[in-house]
Amino acid sequence: MPKRFSTARGREFGTGLRAAITSAGLTSRAAAEIVDWDEAKVSDVVNGKGGATQLEVAVLLGVCRANADEIVHLLSLYGETHIRGWWQQHGRCSPVRLRTIVEHLKVAETLISWHTHMVPLFLQTADYLREVLRASATAPADELAERVQAQLAMQAVVQRNVTCTFLIHELALHLRVGGAEIHAGQLLHLMFMANRPNIRIRIVPAAHGAHAGLAGPFTQLTFAKYESLVWVETENSSLLAEARDAIDGYATVVRALEAQSLNEADSTALIARLYEALQPAHDQAATAATRSTEPFPPPV
Repeated sequence: MPKRFSTARGREFGTGLRAAITSAGLTSRAAAEIVDWDEAKVSDVVNGKGGATQLEVAVLLGVCRANADEIVHLLSLYGETHIRGWWQQHGRCSPVRLRTIVEHLKVAETLISWHTHMVPLFLQTADYLREVLRASATAPADELAERVQAQLAMQAVVQRNVTCTFLIHELALHLRVGGAEIHAGQLLHLMFMANRPNIRIRIVPAAHGAHAGLAGPFTQLTFAKYESLVWVETENSSLLAEARDAIDGYATVVRALEAQSLNEADSTALIARLYEALQPAHDQAATAATRSTEPFPPPV
Protein backbone atom coordinates (compact mmCIF):
# COMPACT_ATOMS: atom_id res chain seq x y z
CA MET A 1 0.00 0.00 0.00
CA PRO A 2 1.40 3.43 -0.93
CA LYS A 3 2.38 5.52 2.05
CA ARG A 4 0.30 8.59 2.79
CA PHE A 5 1.78 12.01 1.99
CA SER A 6 2.55 13.53 5.32
CA THR A 7 5.20 15.80 6.81
CA ALA A 8 6.73 16.06 10.28
CA ARG A 9 5.10 19.47 10.70
CA GLY A 10 1.72 18.10 9.66
CA ARG A 11 1.92 15.15 12.01
CA GLU A 12 2.93 17.37 14.94
CA PHE A 13 0.05 19.73 14.20
CA GLY A 14 -2.43 16.88 13.97
CA THR A 15 -1.18 15.22 17.15
CA GLY A 16 -1.31 18.54 19.00
CA LEU A 17 -4.83 19.38 17.83
CA ARG A 18 -6.08 15.88 18.65
CA ALA A 19 -4.54 16.16 22.13
CA ALA A 20 -6.16 19.55 22.69
CA ILE A 21 -9.61 18.15 21.82
CA THR A 22 -9.08 15.13 24.06
CA SER A 23 -7.74 17.23 26.96
CA ALA A 24 -10.89 19.33 26.80
CA GLY A 25 -12.95 16.19 27.36
CA LEU A 26 -14.46 16.44 23.89
CA THR A 27 -14.91 14.05 21.00
CA SER A 28 -14.34 15.21 17.44
CA ARG A 29 -18.12 15.29 16.98
CA ALA A 30 -18.68 17.39 20.09
CA ALA A 31 -15.91 19.82 19.13
CA ALA A 32 -17.37 20.12 15.61
CA GLU A 33 -20.82 20.94 16.97
CA ILE A 34 -19.48 23.68 19.23
CA VAL A 35 -17.67 25.48 16.39
CA ASP A 36 -20.40 24.65 13.84
CA TRP A 37 -18.26 22.40 11.65
CA ASP A 38 -19.02 19.05 10.09
CA GLU A 39 -17.23 16.25 11.92
CA ALA A 40 -15.51 15.39 8.62
CA LYS A 41 -13.96 18.85 8.61
CA VAL A 42 -12.36 18.23 12.00
CA SER A 43 -10.99 14.94 10.69
CA ASP A 44 -9.58 16.62 7.57
CA VAL A 45 -7.85 19.33 9.61
CA VAL A 46 -6.38 16.88 12.12
CA ASN A 47 -5.11 14.65 9.28
CA GLY A 48 -3.41 17.49 7.45
CA LYS A 49 -5.89 17.83 4.60
CA GLY A 50 -6.72 21.46 5.33
CA GLY A 51 -10.21 22.79 4.79
CA ALA A 52 -10.21 25.44 7.53
CA THR A 53 -8.79 28.92 7.85
CA GLN A 54 -6.19 29.75 10.47
CA LEU A 55 -8.81 31.81 12.30
CA GLU A 56 -11.18 28.82 12.41
CA VAL A 57 -8.41 26.64 13.82
CA ALA A 58 -7.66 29.31 16.43
CA VAL A 59 -11.33 29.32 17.46
CA LEU A 60 -11.31 25.52 17.79
CA LEU A 61 -8.19 25.65 19.96
CA GLY A 62 -9.79 28.37 22.06
CA VAL A 63 -12.88 26.23 22.59
CA CYS A 64 -10.54 23.45 23.75
CA ARG A 65 -8.88 25.89 26.19
CA ALA A 66 -5.41 25.08 24.90
CA ASN A 67 -2.72 27.15 26.58
CA ALA A 68 -1.42 30.23 24.80
CA ASP A 69 2.00 28.78 23.91
CA GLU A 70 0.43 25.69 22.40
CA ILE A 71 -2.02 27.78 20.35
CA VAL A 72 0.84 29.89 18.97
CA HIS A 73 2.87 26.77 18.17
CA LEU A 74 0.06 24.92 16.41
CA LEU A 75 -1.06 27.95 14.43
CA SER A 76 2.51 28.51 13.25
CA LEU A 77 2.56 24.91 11.99
CA TYR A 78 -0.85 24.97 10.33
CA GLY A 79 0.24 27.07 7.37
CA GLU A 80 3.36 24.96 6.86
CA THR A 81 2.04 21.41 7.07
CA HIS A 82 2.85 20.82 3.38
CA ILE A 83 6.57 21.66 3.72
CA ARG A 84 9.04 18.76 3.70
CA GLY A 85 12.13 19.14 5.86
CA TRP A 86 12.30 20.98 9.16
CA TRP A 87 15.22 22.81 10.75
CA GLN A 88 14.26 23.44 14.36
CA GLN A 89 16.42 26.12 15.97
CA HIS A 90 16.40 25.85 19.76
CA GLY A 91 18.36 28.90 20.86
CA ARG A 92 21.28 28.43 23.25
CA CYS A 93 20.73 24.68 23.69
CA SER A 94 18.26 21.93 22.88
CA PRO A 95 15.10 21.78 25.01
CA VAL A 96 14.72 19.26 27.80
CA ARG A 97 12.16 17.34 25.78
CA LEU A 98 12.51 17.01 22.01
CA ARG A 99 8.80 16.99 21.29
CA THR A 100 8.96 16.24 17.58
CA ILE A 101 11.44 13.40 17.98
CA VAL A 102 9.57 11.82 20.88
CA GLU A 103 6.28 11.82 18.98
CA HIS A 104 7.91 10.22 15.94
CA LEU A 105 9.67 7.58 18.02
CA LYS A 106 6.29 6.51 19.39
CA VAL A 107 5.07 5.54 15.92
CA ALA A 108 8.34 4.43 14.31
CA GLU A 109 8.73 0.87 13.04
CA THR A 110 12.50 0.87 12.60
CA LEU A 111 15.44 3.00 13.70
CA ILE A 112 18.92 3.02 12.17
CA SER A 113 21.41 5.18 14.04
CA TRP A 114 25.03 5.99 13.20
CA HIS A 115 27.42 7.42 15.82
CA THR A 116 31.04 8.39 15.55
CA HIS A 117 32.37 9.55 18.91
CA MET A 118 30.08 8.39 21.72
CA VAL A 119 27.58 5.66 22.52
CA PRO A 120 24.16 6.44 21.00
CA LEU A 121 21.65 8.11 23.34
CA PHE A 122 19.31 5.12 23.06
CA LEU A 123 21.96 2.76 24.47
CA GLN A 124 23.46 4.95 27.19
CA THR A 125 23.36 4.01 30.87
CA ALA A 126 22.01 6.64 33.25
CA ASP A 127 25.53 7.23 34.61
CA TYR A 128 27.01 7.67 31.13
CA LEU A 129 24.17 9.95 30.10
CA ARG A 130 24.60 12.05 33.23
CA GLU A 131 28.31 12.55 32.49
CA VAL A 132 27.61 13.49 28.87
CA LEU A 133 25.21 16.18 30.08
CA ARG A 134 27.66 17.41 32.73
CA ALA A 135 30.28 17.85 30.03
CA SER A 136 27.94 20.00 27.93
CA ALA A 137 28.92 23.66 27.66
CA THR A 138 25.34 24.78 27.06
CA ALA A 139 22.90 22.52 28.97
CA PRO A 140 22.00 24.28 32.27
CA ALA A 141 23.30 22.44 35.33
CA ASP A 142 20.00 22.90 37.18
CA GLU A 143 18.23 20.92 34.43
CA LEU A 144 20.50 17.88 34.74
CA ALA A 145 18.08 15.57 36.57
CA GLU A 146 15.17 16.59 34.36
CA ARG A 147 17.17 16.03 31.17
CA VAL A 148 18.36 12.61 32.34
CA GLN A 149 14.77 11.52 33.02
CA ALA A 150 13.53 12.89 29.68
CA GLN A 151 16.22 11.07 27.73
CA LEU A 152 15.74 7.82 29.63
CA ALA A 153 12.04 8.07 28.72
CA MET A 154 13.05 8.35 25.05
CA GLN A 155 15.15 5.21 25.47
CA ALA A 156 12.20 3.32 26.92
CA VAL A 157 10.03 4.11 23.90
CA VAL A 158 12.67 2.86 21.48
CA GLN A 159 13.73 -0.22 23.41
CA ARG A 160 10.15 -1.39 23.85
CA ASN A 161 8.59 -0.78 20.45
CA VAL A 162 11.14 -0.19 17.69
CA THR A 163 13.39 -2.51 15.68
CA CYS A 164 16.81 -0.90 15.99
CA THR A 165 20.16 -1.08 14.23
CA PHE A 166 23.03 0.84 15.81
CA LEU A 167 26.15 1.45 13.76
CA ILE A 168 28.92 2.71 16.05
CA HIS A 169 32.52 3.63 15.31
CA GLU A 170 35.01 1.78 17.48
CA LEU A 171 36.49 5.04 18.78
CA ALA A 172 33.20 5.72 20.59
CA LEU A 173 33.88 2.61 22.67
CA HIS A 174 37.29 3.90 23.74
CA LEU A 175 36.15 7.35 24.89
CA ARG A 176 36.29 7.48 28.69
CA VAL A 177 33.05 9.12 29.78
CA GLY A 178 32.95 9.53 33.56
CA GLY A 179 35.96 7.37 34.38
CA ALA A 180 36.79 3.67 34.28
CA GLU A 181 33.85 2.41 36.35
CA ILE A 182 31.21 4.22 34.31
CA HIS A 183 33.01 3.29 31.09
CA ALA A 184 33.04 -0.39 32.05
CA GLY A 185 29.39 -0.25 33.07
CA GLN A 186 28.50 1.23 29.70
CA LEU A 187 30.36 -1.49 27.80
CA LEU A 188 28.65 -4.17 29.88
CA HIS A 189 25.29 -2.55 29.15
CA LEU A 190 26.03 -2.67 25.41
CA MET A 191 26.64 -6.41 25.67
CA PHE A 192 23.31 -6.89 27.42
CA MET A 193 21.47 -4.72 24.89
CA ALA A 194 23.00 -6.63 21.98
CA ASN A 195 21.08 -9.70 23.22
CA ARG A 196 17.68 -8.06 22.84
CA PRO A 197 15.71 -9.42 19.89
CA ASN A 198 14.86 -5.96 18.53
CA ILE A 199 18.39 -4.51 18.75
CA ARG A 200 21.38 -5.00 16.43
CA ILE A 201 24.75 -3.43 17.29
CA ARG A 202 27.50 -3.32 14.68
CA ILE A 203 30.90 -1.70 15.12
CA VAL A 204 32.93 0.01 12.40
CA PRO A 205 36.53 -0.88 13.34
CA ALA A 206 39.07 1.90 13.72
CA ALA A 207 41.48 -0.13 11.60
CA HIS A 208 39.21 0.48 8.60
CA GLY A 209 40.41 4.07 8.43
CA ALA A 210 38.30 6.51 6.41
CA HIS A 211 34.68 5.40 6.19
CA ALA A 212 31.33 6.42 4.70
CA GLY A 213 30.08 8.10 7.89
CA LEU A 214 32.70 10.83 8.28
CA ALA A 215 30.09 13.57 7.80
CA GLY A 216 28.69 12.77 11.25
CA PRO A 217 25.94 11.05 13.26
CA PHE A 218 22.33 10.68 12.14
CA THR A 219 19.25 8.60 12.87
CA GLN A 220 16.82 7.28 10.26
CA LEU A 221 13.25 6.41 11.22
CA THR A 222 10.76 4.45 9.13
CA PHE A 223 7.00 4.23 9.67
CA ALA A 224 4.15 1.97 8.67
CA LYS A 225 2.00 4.75 7.21
CA TYR A 226 4.47 7.53 6.38
CA GLU A 227 7.66 7.96 4.43
CA SER A 228 11.00 7.84 6.25
CA LEU A 229 12.78 10.76 7.82
CA VAL A 230 16.31 11.36 9.05
CA TRP A 231 17.09 13.22 12.27
CA VAL A 232 20.39 15.07 12.65
CA GLU A 233 21.05 16.64 16.04
CA THR A 234 23.47 19.52 16.61
CA GLU A 235 24.41 21.53 19.70
CA ASN A 236 21.33 23.75 19.54
CA SER A 237 19.17 22.60 16.64
CA SER A 238 17.48 19.56 15.13
CA LEU A 239 17.27 18.87 11.40
CA LEU A 240 14.58 16.56 10.07
CA ALA A 241 15.31 15.60 6.46
CA GLU A 242 12.26 14.38 4.54
CA ALA A 243 13.00 14.97 0.85
CA ARG A 244 13.16 11.68 -0.98
CA ASP A 245 16.59 12.30 -2.52
CA ALA A 246 18.00 13.22 0.91
CA ILE A 247 16.60 10.03 2.44
CA ASP A 248 18.07 8.00 -0.43
CA GLY A 249 21.46 9.60 0.22
CA TYR A 250 21.42 8.61 3.88
CA ALA A 251 20.28 5.09 2.95
CA THR A 252 23.35 4.82 0.70
CA VAL A 253 25.56 5.81 3.64
CA VAL A 254 23.90 3.17 5.83
CA ARG A 255 24.54 0.44 3.25
CA ALA A 256 28.18 1.47 2.99
CA LEU A 257 28.63 1.50 6.78
CA GLU A 258 27.06 -1.94 7.08
CA ALA A 259 29.53 -3.22 4.50
CA GLN A 260 32.40 -1.67 6.47
CA SER A 261 31.27 -2.84 9.92
CA LEU A 262 31.82 -6.05 11.85
CA ASN A 263 28.92 -8.49 12.02
CA GLU A 264 26.86 -8.63 15.21
CA ALA A 265 28.77 -11.49 16.83
CA ASP A 266 32.18 -9.96 16.12
CA SER A 267 30.94 -6.58 17.30
CA THR A 268 29.81 -8.01 20.62
CA ALA A 269 33.12 -9.86 20.95
CA LEU A 270 35.02 -6.60 20.44
CA ILE A 271 32.94 -4.87 23.11
CA ALA A 272 33.61 -7.80 25.45
CA ARG A 273 37.37 -7.56 24.90
CA LEU A 274 37.35 -3.85 25.68
CA TYR A 275 35.28 -4.50 28.80
CA GLU A 276 37.56 -7.27 30.01
CA ALA A 277 40.62 -5.08 29.47
CA LEU A 278 39.22 -2.76 32.16
CA GLN A 279 38.89 -5.57 34.71
CA PRO A 280 41.59 -6.72 37.17
CA ALA A 281 43.35 -9.83 35.85
CA HIS A 282 41.93 -12.13 38.54
CA ASP A 283 38.36 -11.04 37.65
CA GLN A 284 38.53 -11.61 33.92
CA ALA A 285 37.79 -15.35 33.97
CA ALA A 286 34.79 -14.84 36.24
CA THR A 287 33.56 -11.99 34.06
CA ALA A 288 33.71 -14.15 30.94
CA ALA A 289 31.82 -16.97 32.66
CA THR A 290 29.15 -14.58 33.93
CA ARG A 291 28.67 -13.00 30.50
CA SER A 292 28.10 -16.40 28.91
CA THR A 293 25.46 -17.53 31.42
CA GLU A 294 23.71 -14.45 32.80
CA PRO A 295 20.44 -13.54 31.03
CA PHE A 296 20.08 -10.07 29.67
CA PRO A 297 17.76 -7.75 31.63
CA PRO A 298 14.05 -7.86 30.79
CA PRO A 299 12.73 -5.04 28.56
CA VAL A 300 11.96 -1.82 30.38
